[in-house]
Amino acid sequence: MQTTIDPGEVAKFEAMAAEWWDPNGKFKPLHMLNPCRLDYITRQIAAEFDRDLSAPAPFKGLRILDIGCGGGLLSEPMARLGADVVGADAAERNIPVAQVHAQAQGLEIDYRHTTAEAMAAAGEAFDVVLNMEVVEHVADPLAYLTACQQLLKPGGLMICSTINRNSKSYVMAIIGAEHVMRWLPKGTHEWSKFITPDELYDLIRKAGLSPVDRKGFVFNPLRWDWLLSERDLSVNYVTASVKR
Repeated sequence: MQTTIDPGEVAKFEAMAAEWWDPNGKFKPLHMLNPCRLDYITRQIAAEFDRDLSAPAPFKGLRILDIGCGGGLLSEPMARLGADVVGADAAERNIPVAQVHAQAQGLEIDYRHTTAEAMAAAGEAFDVVLNMEVVEHVADPLAYLTACQQLLKPGGLMICSTINRNSKSYVMAIIGAEHVMRWLPKGTHEWSKFITPDELYDLIRKAGLSPVDRKGFVFNPLRWDWLLSERDLSVNYVTASVKR
C-alpha cells in the first residue's frame, strides 16, 4: 500500500513521545497554542453541524478522527465534548502514552498506530478529520490530503493547520522556537516543507475538498498567548474545508 509516511519525521516524534503531557517539555508550544486551536476547531464543528457549544455533550453523535494525534492533546477535549473519537498516529510510541493518559482521565478514546491511507483503504468514515500540524511532516502532501478526504463522510469537515513558508516563518518557527527559545528540539521542522496558505488551498481542492475558511494563529509576546487573526497568516495558520 502507498504511504505518505516520512520515517525520519516519525522518528523525531517517537523520540519525544514521553513528554506529550508535560506543559513545560518539548511540546510546550502546542500546550500554549492548544486553547486557541480548540476555540477554532469547536466553533467550526458547531457551525458546520449546527451544535450548541453551551449544551451538554454538544458533539454527541459525531465521529471525529484526530490524525497525527500525538499524546491526545486534541483527542481528549473532543471526547469530553461527547464525540466518538479515534486518535491515529504513525509514531507507535505515542499511542501507549495517549492511552494511559486518557484512561487516567476516565475517557474512552480509540487510539491506533496506523496511517490515514490504511484507514481509508479499510473504509473508515468520519464526520470530522482534525489534521493539525501534520501536513508539513509527510512525504507527499497531496496523497496524504486525498486520504483524509476519503476518510470524510459526504458533508464532512476537515480542519487542517500548518506553517507558512516565508522568511518570517523561518525566523519564528525555526530560529526562534528551536534555537533561541528552545521550545522544540533542533531539526523538528524543515522550512522547505512548510506550505503557503494558497498552496494549501490548492492542495485541498485537488484532494477533492472545498475550502471554506482560514485564519492565522498569532503569538502575542506581551500577553504570552496565541490569538486568532483574520488577516495575519504569516506563520501559523489553520483552514476549514468540507466534502460537498
